[in-house]
Amino acid sequence: MSTEPNEPELRRIRAFLSAFTRRQSERTVDFPGGFAALNDTYALSHGDNHVLVDGSPDPEALPALVDAAMAHLAHRTVYIPDERVAAACAGPLVRAGYTRQTVVVMSHRGPVPELGGAREVGLPDLRGPVTDSWRRLLPDAPDAVLHDLTERRTARLRGADDVRFLASHDEFGQVASWADLYLDPAAGIAQIEDLVTGEPHLGQGHAGVVLDTALRTAAAAGCPTVFLLALADDWPRRWYERRGFVALGEVHCFERL
Repeated sequence: MSTEPNEPELRRIRAFLSAFTRRQSERTVDFPGGFAALNDTYALSHGDNHVLVDGSPDPEALPALVDAAMAHLAHRTVYIPDERVAAACAGPLVRAGYTRQTVVVMSHRGPVPELGGAREVGLPDLRGPVTDSWRRLLPDAPDAVLHDLTERRTARLRGADDVRFLASHDEFGQVASWADLYLDPAAGIAQIEDLVTGEPHLGQGHAGVVLDTALRTAAAAGCPTVFLLALADDWPRRWYERRGFVALGEVHCFERL
């Protein structure tokens, strides 16, 4: 994928991702070309204990650098937002036993929706629905893993100056769909993250309500750039495309369990 026409916007998004990752971490371990973002409180969450390569490391040295930074953990997860750096590092990481997955960076290009309908909620409102969602997705996961995957949203409150949790409710007032919204009005950029619908409410339009509300909220906050991340080969990517998002570039995830 060629990213040259969107390179300025991609650079801004990469900078946002790097800054958010550092801010939400309890501690970081820097090395040439990147850093490990660590949250010991949620040690079982791979998404909260990983390496972000935001520079240009020595590709051959990278596996050893990751091992050193994450020596206390059983897993290894490495995110590389720059496609050229990912291409250079792929060989050494794969030879070190990593598998590779591609995530697409998508930016909203459509009009701001006229309607919303979701409302801001707190972490206690999401605890039950999020835990149930993870339990269905990971039926064999221990309770400790489900706990960390649910409670890790607390760390996200540190990631940006304005972090909101949005939810659409059913006719009985139960949370049906939810998402995070991270706002940086000074930079004019916002990220929508973890848009999920509970299984009992699938196909009822709740995800669209949450997404439209997030887009309206970002526009009202002065954030013309609104982006999200979607797996390259999964169906939500096509759903986002139908709702006005276009692919700008890729983030490459390397993992060794």
